Amino acid sequence: MHEIEPFYNWRHLYISEEDEASPFFGVEHSEFEYSNTVYNYYIHPQWDEFGSKTLYMKVLFVDYDLNYAIIELIGEWNDAVENDIMHLKRSVIDLMTAKHIYKFILIAENVLNFHSSDTDYYEEWNEDIKDDGGWIVAINMPEQTQYDFHRAHIDYNIKLMDSPNWRTFQPHDFFQSIDNRMLRLGAG
Repeated sequence: MHEIEPFYNWRHLYISEEDEASPFFGVEHSEFEYSNTVYNYYIHPQWDEFGSKTLYMKVLFVDYDLNYAIIELIGEWNDAVENDIMHLKRSVIDLMTAKHIYKFILIAENVLNFHSSDTDYYEEWNEDIKDDGGWIVAINMPEQTQYDFHRAHIDYNIKLMDSPNWRTFQPHDFFQSIDNRMLRLGAG
């Protein structure tokens, strides 16, 4: 896991640590010191912590004019023990929605497991953004993790989609492709 870095090909366009409106503004990362872990496995130091012991993230891109964010996740999404959705919602999402971000793309291909609890924070997140035409989409979530999302009915609040070529897009084109798919589904 320590070799999996957050996607970095858009860093010339956006760096969350340099965005004054970002929850991660001013955060400094070591390039060499590995200190965060998911269980016994170190993760790359570029991942941001937000209160969870098992799930980390990186805000890859935010567009305040088009009101969207692209966030990459790594680790285990554990609501049952760690209440990861509460940490994510309170520490990151609430700050972003206060800045009028209401369309969220979650790159979830490195979310290895999901353990559910209740759906209150997911429902609250949807309530916070629906009047603005907002939505939440998880991209490329592993099959087993998708199964657990479906079983817990989280897919009512977070749409699951595949986009195997997302890295080949520029952020706006990637967002536009997901937004168009959501429009076809009648969301947003």
